[in-house]
Amino acid sequence: MEGFLQQIVNSITLGSIYALIALGYTMVYGIIRLINFAHSDIYMLGAYIGYFCMTFLGLGFLPSLGIAMVLCTLLGVLIERIAYRPLRNAARISVLITAIGVSLFLEYGTMFFVRANVRTYPEMTGLMAQKVRLGSIVISMQQIILVGITIILMAFLQFVVKKTRLGKAMRAVSMDREAAQLMGIDVNSTVSFTFALGSALAGAAGVLVGIYYNTINPLMGVVPGLKAFIAAVFGGIGIIPGAMIGGYFIGAVEVLVAGYGNSMYRDAVVFAILILILIIKPSGLLGKNTGEKV
Repeated sequence: MEGFLQQIVNSITLGSIYALIALGYTMVYGIIRLINFAHSDIYMLGAYIGYFCMTFLGLGFLPSLGIAMVLCTLLGVLIERIAYRPLRNAARISVLITAIGVSLFLEYGTMFFVRANVRTYPEMTGLMAQKVRLGSIVISMQQIILVGITIILMAFLQFVVKKTRLGKAMRAVSMDREAAQLMGIDVNSTVSFTFALGSALAGAAGVLVGIYYNTINPLMGVVPGLKAFIAAVFGGIGIIPGAMIGGYFIGAVEVLVAGYGNSMYRDAVVFAILILILIIKPSGLLGKNTGEKV
């Protein structure tokens, strides 16, 4: 039982990472029906920004986290303005190809500047290096901080979407973009704000992963990005609570398969879940099937 509880702690930690990334996917898709494959690479850049802040600028964890979130926010807005906005009324396949192109550009552009070498985050000291023991269950302070910051960011996002004017504008544009525009909502600003929020969450996830797993590389966003996308689909892509549920579910499945089965099969199981979802309930756990008039 104690071994099982330890696996649950690990699954919550991993699920928090997937949930943060999945929120960016689901927010953008909910607004403009775009699967932003470059989102996982913003997560990667957030990890590198945090690394350089801690290693070369000598900053602490929280200042590095804040700088990574701000710079990733600006990058997300810039990508939306340059790559996606001109194609907003184009065919979906064109936008999808552009998203893949932006993703590859960020990955190999980063590789060109920082090389493909694996970088190691500075060793955490003081409070960040402490561990809490509950019997045989070990919880590191890094895990506590990672989950705590994730919960705070999710709660802040839910507050913004449900209680602020920009959040109401986001929901209006998601429901009917043309009607929202006729009601005086600035669709371009709303979409940019959505990219900004999602990119900030991705940047935070990158730094949190850096301090938790300690190593980063230019292709680190590929597999976690795909799994976060699966999490968003599982919960119902376009639905924020669904992305949270999906993130923690995928994290639990991956950890339990690795802990009680074979770690080589964990990716296969996660992608098999995607296939089952698309066959059984394509709209996801919280999604609703909608009819379309012809």
